[in-house]
Amino acid sequence: MGAYFFLSLSFLLFLQLYSSFDFGRKWQLVHERVTPNRFYWSVSGLDKELDLVHMEAHTPDGHCQYVTCRAQACSESSKTHPFSGYIETNSLVVQDEYVFVQVTTTGRANYYVSYQREHFVRIKIPKYSLPKDMHIVSTDQGQVFTAVQEWNQNDTYNLYISDTRGVYFTLALENVRTSRGLGGNSMIDLYEVAGIEGMLIANRKVENQVKTYITYNKGRDWRLLQAPATDLAGNPIHCVLPFCSLHLQLQMSENPYLSGSISTKSSAPGVIMATGNIGSELSYNNVAMFISSDAGNNWRQIFEEEHNVWFLDKGGALVAVKQPTVPTRHLWISFDEGRQWTRHSFSAMPLFVDGVLVEAGAENHIMTFFGHFSHRSEWQLIKIDYKSIFTRRCTEGDYQTWHLHNQGEPCIMGQKQIYMKRRPGNYCMVGWDNSRILSAEPCICRAHDFEW
Repeated sequence: MGAYFFLSLSFLLFLQLYSSFDFGRKWQLVHERVTPNRFYWSVSGLDKELDLVHMEAHTPDGHCQYVTCRAQACSESSKTHPFSGYIETNSLVVQDEYVFVQVTTTGRANYYVSYQREHFVRIKIPKYSLPKDMHIVSTDQGQVFTAVQEWNQNDTYNLYISDTRGVYFTLALENVRTSRGLGGNSMIDLYEVAGIEGMLIANRKVENQVKTYITYNKGRDWRLLQAPATDLAGNPIHCVLPFCSLHLQLQMSENPYLSGSISTKSSAPGVIMATGNIGSELSYNNVAMFISSDAGNNWRQIFEEEHNVWFLDKGGALVAVKQPTVPTRHLWISFDEGRQWTRHSFSAMPLFVDGVLVEAGAENHIMTFFGHFSHRSEWQLIKIDYKSIFTRRCTEGDYQTWHLHNQGEPCIMGQKQIYMKRRPGNYCMVGWDNSRILSAEPCICRAHDFEW
């Protein structure tokens, strides 16, 4: 099948959906009334037609339906309705093997799932749960991880994990904090760490305090974060669990060209950079920047102020710039996973950095800063190529093995995983040929792995 694109033209609460199969030269109407962002391409191996489109479509009388049809021939006669009844607006989710919809009956929300495109089945959440809102967090590894707001919750959600079919759910973590985004949408304080399956970080409300917890097994076990042993100046930090711990801000940036308060990258497994604080609870006063090079087991403070962070060369280099609230003409760069930072000037005049574009691809060593010198000035573009920093390509001797673990426990998600990482401080370019996971050996089951 040729290259294909979607084009949507907004109209009130729904949009007109068009498709193109010749790089945008010609456009063909797929459907006249589709909910914004509720349309999905076919999933290879599950849907028979490669050009099948899953849509949440509006009927002329104002109802919503789950509709599928082929993008190149979407007529009334060719449309199918995998779910027989009407569904709630903004409830259709098509992700991997699963399709989710919501139906409200007599004021109660009911959620349905289709596994591998089979018949829909009502989702079974524990007996006394009365959900009023649900968000699908992830569907990898043959399980559904979801956030559910119960009838008595206003600013928190509970996390649940399912069986393979996505029907039966069990509680993973209660009272995860939520906040409101600029557009009024609900943002759950939950972060999925890139590059390591089953690892999540959440901010949980406990007795009117918000604390940061981490899991390495997709929610079965959670623990607090151990604070760094010393501060930026090398002075000892007296922070004893569980009374004191490290707390992280988990908000994703609503500006796609800024990094947000926490950053990870799948090509740099185990490296986590985040804004946070040390104490009894999460605070937005006296915050600093922290980094972990071993997937959250140990942390170091790297800056006393908030910074945006980007990964260069598959994560081999870290670049940090102060938050855009103050102008700057300097950036910081590290080649040893944040242990040492060097300052570089990228602008002759202080610049309010509105965002950074990082060149896509393996050798992403080009960054383009855009911003303004004052609130009345025009936008400025500054392009920086750091290729000269990398004097050569990495060879076998530039890498080292790293064993993923949770406080010394090597069995994570049923496997002992060994990663290949570039040695900190080696000034060589990674490129495409680098293999990140060296081996994943199954663990031997122990007593606590079984249900009794």
